[in-house]
Amino acid sequence: MYILGLNAFHGDSSACLLKDGVLIGAVEEERFLRIKHWAGFPSESIRWCLLEAGISLEDVHHVALNQDTKANFGKKIIFTLSKRPSFRMLLDRFLNKRKRASVKDHLLQAFPNFKFKGLVHSVEHHTAHLSSAFHVSPFNDAVVISVDGFGDFASSAWGIGSGTKIDMENRIYFPHSLGIFYQSLTQFIGFYNYGDEYKVMGLAPYGKPVYMDKMRKIVKLKADGGFELNLDYFRHHREKIEYEWDSGSPSVGTLFSPELEKLLGPARKKGEELTQHYKDIANSVQAMYEEAFFHLLNKLYSKYQLESLAIAGGCGMNSVANGKVILNTPFKKVYVQSAAGDAGGAIGAALTTWHKVGKNKAKQRVKPHDHAYWGPSFSDKYVNRLLNEQKDRIIKENCDTKYFTSITELTKKTAAEIAEGKVIGWFQGRMEWGPRALGNRSILCDPRRADMKDILNSKIKRRESFRPFAPSILRESVSKWFEQNDDVPFMMQVYKIIEEKRFLIPAVTHIDGSGRLQTVNEKTNSRYYNLIKEFNNLTNIPMLLNTSFNENEPVVCTPEEALETFLRTKMDLLVIGDWLIKRKV
Repeated sequence: MYILGLNAFHGDSSACLLKDGVLIGAVEEERFLRIKHWAGFPSESIRWCLLEAGISLEDVHHVALNQDTKANFGKKIIFTLSKRPSFRMLLDRFLNKRKRASVKDHLLQAFPNFKFKGLVHSVEHHTAHLSSAFHVSPFNDAVVISVDGFGDFASSAWGIGSGTKIDMENRIYFPHSLGIFYQSLTQFIGFYNYGDEYKVMGLAPYGKPVYMDKMRKIVKLKADGGFELNLDYFRHHREKIEYEWDSGSPSVGTLFSPELEKLLGPARKKGEELTQHYKDIANSVQAMYEEAFFHLLNKLYSKYQLESLAIAGGCGMNSVANGKVILNTPFKKVYVQSAAGDAGGAIGAALTTWHKVGKNKAKQRVKPHDHAYWGPSFSDKYVNRLLNEQKDRIIKENCDTKYFTSITELTKKTAAEIAEGKVIGWFQGRMEWGPRALGNRSILCDPRRADMKDILNSKIKRRESFRPFAPSILRESVSKWFEQNDDVPFMMQVYKIIEEKRFLIPAVTHIDGSGRLQTVNEKTNSRYYNLIKEFNNLTNIPMLLNTSFNENEPVVCTPEEALETFLRTKMDLLVIGDWLIKRKV
């Protein structure tokens, strides 16, 4: 049985394909269309999933959509009658509902030569999120929580996962949302692009939580573990917010009201100096989010008495908060899947459907996802042909190309170049699933270089100076370098680096002494593991600086994109499969 899972008509559009409950592939549409967070119908992602499986659309039995416009209908009616939102807001939601109801029409447009003969399942947004966290986790029993902006009129949901079942216990409904709180304040600080919340996380350590009294006026914690927004500071509940979800880069209009500026002062405009005032606001926003998040988690632990926690939803991308869960709650184990945001809802929708309609109603748990390598790969033959086609250009750019028959020699050579301060483009195997670079589409550097952040920003990344770079570390070395010891395969947790070790790895140590680590296991990525091991043999440092292989664009997907990015930037080397391309000095 084939089940196609979709996140469509929203930011981070994506698709995945299951065969008898086993994941064959998963990919985000942005990687094909080269537009960050692309919103719309994931036609190219579907096309790749079918190609990877060697099937056509006619072979798909079920399509599962990460949205159900009929969900929480009663709550929508009550809100409409009590709050009386604007007509434009209601019209916008109605039109969006009609769009989402036409999955079969979109499939017909994308695949005009094939007929979809299966069934379409609409899976409630947070049901999909909970599924995407628990069903692929290593836990047989766990508390499961989803926190985001909004989906199907709810912003948060939680419950208990046991075996193959998830019992959703409760939700927090529109208009109250920690995701909206964080996004609104992100806009206030001057970061208006969709998905800019991670910049606030990076900026927060440069400030202090001096505005907590004001943050607590914005977010009110409830005795049952929930929260409410003081709606005076927001627009989303009474006005039409300008959203763009249709076939392009997503955008969101201003979410905060003039009252927020009365509380915190003038909002920062794009391009204005990031003064200490805004750094302190960023710190206070992160602290308020953590306060509300841990308040809820502690209540859930008190109620359910389970030691394992699975997290999903857009707020599940808050790696700083995720890294503090074990320190601030009684939970002892935490799992956050690699695509915790809306893209990951495609897997959640597909698995929810599998457990309902699959063989024997899918009573067996699926294999836990301990890696993120679910995207496209390219053969040696493909890479060889590309390099031959581009041979003249490579020579013109003053580069040498060498093919290695020994993987050991290739990793030794690459590790030595990194140890000499070179910036390496690393393109291997299957592309990662999710927004973090995780060892197959990466730019790699020496974490010992205090100047490496400036080097990367000048040569390639061209991003804000306050944003940190992350370490990939051998799994067995974590306890010797970090204050917490755990599996973190997806860069979804930030831990403190042991204080006496920080001076050794300044390039991956944030201003507050933390690092957003990725643990690397030989079983899940032997080539990347052995590269780090060779670097450790040379330097006694069992980690590399790892950042995404891109330049203000989605992470590279194809060898063509990797080569193009290498040639137009000032990277020193490109390792693509078994080939090494090096700029001459």
